[in-house]
Amino acid sequence: MPPENDPSPQPLHQAPLAYENPDFLNSPDARMLRIMAEYSEPMARFRRERIQDTIVFFGSARFRALDVASHELELLDNTGSLAPAPEHEQPARSSDTASTETSELRHKRAEAAVEMARYYEDARTLARLLTQWSITLPGRRHRFVITSGGGPGIMEAANRGAHEAGGKTIGLNIMLPFEQMPNPYITPALNLNFHYFFMRKYWFAYLAKALVVFPGGFGTLDEMFELLTLDQTHKLSKPITIVIYGSSYWKNVINLELLAEKGAIAVKDLGLFRFADTPEAAFAILKEGLTRDHLTSPGQTYADPGADDWKTGSPIPTEPSPDAQELLGPDIARTRSK
Repeated sequence: MPPENDPSPQPLHQAPLAYENPDFLNSPDARMLRIMAEYSEPMARFRRERIQDTIVFFGSARFRALDVASHELELLDNTGSLAPAPEHEQPARSSDTASTETSELRHKRAEAAVEMARYYEDARTLARLLTQWSITLPGRRHRFVITSGGGPGIMEAANRGAHEAGGKTIGLNIMLPFEQMPNPYITPALNLNFHYFFMRKYWFAYLAKALVVFPGGFGTLDEMFELLTLDQTHKLSKPITIVIYGSSYWKNVINLELLAEKGAIAVKDLGLFRFADTPEAAFAILKEGLTRDHLTSPGQTYADPGADDWKTGSPIPTEPSPDAQELLGPDIARTRSK
């Protein structure tokens, strides 16, 4: 027996399970679990929502819809070009605009916002065209689902166009010091959020069968060149169709031909992508590439819902029995045949 002056230990509360312990889960020791969660949780959602593959849109978060940009310019114009408008009417964001900026500079930014708004509207139109086409394709799973980074600007435009066409659409958001809220056009069950940039990039690349790069800044350049490098080095499991949208913008920002001329890339690498300047031209390139690479197998051609033979009742090939990929979920990565 313990001595009289040695009291017995107090009863302990039940320890939390490791996976319910927030102190552990948010610690450096659980980093691997958090990384794994950002792989497994999106995978579970894509399986549940029957997503097979995607078309990814990259572009600036700063571009706005034409009606919004035009309205903000009108508010500024109403004050006179040399007198500053009231602060709540200024189109430039406070984080981007020093207090000493002149109204003339603010006006130039507002005019640029109207100019760049065409890319928002073009992304919206292209996403709508692609979704209207993809939802007519035969199959048990959703094909070529429009995917964006989940935020405003071009990301919002892409999700908005797909939403307006009645399709599912994915947003892969990221936790940032300045909060980036998901845009309202994302399918709620496909509204994802990431802590790790590399896991977010993984999901951009993993299911992508096509990529459309609209004008943007550092983030867009980073994402574009990463996907181009993966394609160049054959690290993607399957062919990907890449469209760079807005040739006048991009050819002023980067000189890709000079890279080939100086030997920094191979001349054939210029064939990894194509330029487009209208939603209709981009749609034609994407439809051709996706049909060739992902809707046609040896001896089997899927009917084109936009072709005349579809409308006149020509036979549509019987859909094959589901394979392991069909039963397991998203388009599981496979080594591209050499």
